Formats: sequence, structure tokens, C-alpha cells
Amino acid sequence: MARSNKYAGLQSTFSEQLNIFRNDALEAIDQTFRDVVIAVGETVIALSPVDTGRFKANWHITFDSPDTETFPEDFDKEGSVVIAQLIAAMNDFTVGQTVYLLNNLPYSVPLEYGHSQKAPSGMVRVTLARFQQIVDDVVRANQI
Repeated sequence: MARSNKYAGLQSTFSEQLNIFRNDALEAIDQTFRDVVIAVGETVIALSPVDTGRFKANWHITFDSPDTETFPEDFDKEGSVVIAQLIAAMNDFTVGQTVYLLNNLPYSVPLEYGHSQKAPSGMVRVTLARFQQIVDDVVRANQI
């Protein structure tokens, strides 16, 4: 006669709970990374000085390798269009990819290093100084 394990049902339930937790944790990690990239992008874009809106409109992300693309016909004084594009692009992100936040306009480096009175400390450097706080805020928001 086969011995029955009176705890088998509980083990199965516990195993299922661990598997659910694992899947939730992995999704939270993926979402946290996406949200950090989005928050960094939003911060850089918000800090970008505005004249015509061309500079803000030229922020974009690429995956796995940087590009040299510019968008000379695009203007976005508020930054809302480019932020929406950033969020949409991050939906295509998969774990293991490298994300590049780029602005390839020829005057992007001078703007970063104080050429504009509107952003004398730059955008990327200011965001980098805030990076740990951005990560902490996003991690807190994505806790399971």
C-alpha cells in the first residue's frame, strides 16, 4: 500500500506561492528598470533649456548601441511629445539590453556645459547628481 503524504497539498500550495512571488519579483525588477530610465529621461528633458523646442525634441533612446540620428524638423517646447515617445520606446525594452539616452544635435555638449543661462549646470550632470534619489523613489514605488 502506497503511503500518502498528508502535507503534499500544502507543499504544492507553497510551491505555487513561491512561483507567483518569483514571477511578481521579476516583473517588478523589469518595471523598476523601465521606470528608472523613464524618470531619468523625464528629468533630463524637463531640465533642457528651451528656445525653439528643437533641443528637447531631439532627446531619444536607443537599445544596445548609440546612434547619430537627429530630428531637425521636430520641435517640442513642453517636452510632452518626446516624453511620450520615450515611454512608448521603453515598452519594447527587454532585460539585458543597454539603453542609451541621446541628443545628437551639435550644440548639445555646449548646452550641457553651461552655454545656456537657462541650464548653466547642464541637464545630464544635474540628473546624474539626483540619480540615487530617482532610483530610491522608483524602487519604493515598485515594491511588491
